[in-house]
Order: sequence, then C-alpha cells, then structure tokens
Amino acid sequence: MLTRLTINTKEVKDMLKSYEAIYEKGHLNWLDEQPNVESARVIVTIMFDNSTKTRRRSPPASLAGKVEILGDILSPLVDEEDWECLK
Repeated sequence: MLTRLTINTKEVKDMLKSYEAIYEKGHLNWLDEQPNVESARVIVTIMFDNSTKTRRRSPPASLAGKVEILGDILSPLVDEEDWECLK
C-alpha cells in the first residue's frame, strides 16, 4: 500500500541545504559558511577542471601528400530548399 507524503518547500530547502567546500588531501576546506552539525549524510558532487583545451584532431602523417580533394568540400550536397529541417 502506498502512502502519500506531503512536504512543503521550506522543509525541502531545510533538508537540502547546500554548502561549498574544496576537498584536499582528506580534508574539507569550507569556502563560505560551514554547517553547524556534529555529523550528517552528504552528497558529493565532483567538479572537474575542464579548462584544458582538447587537442585538435589532425590527419595521420602517413596520409600526407597521398590524398587529393576533388570538388567543393564546403558546400552542401543538396540545395537548401531540399533540407527537411528548414521546413
């Protein structure tokens, strides 16, 4: 049997209070306010640093001088009038 549970927004906000910290070498360094609790169950979200740029792909060196491009490789193969996504 299922029971219905009603929770108001204030209760949800109180249950899901967020704090920001940096985890370094086994220790949490709080960035803003620190929670006022002895112990708590936590959810950890890891934010990876994606600031390093992805290396641009390049063709294999073994193809250098062996490939010939024929025709226009930048223009679409069909007219814009025939594109279904523009209709």
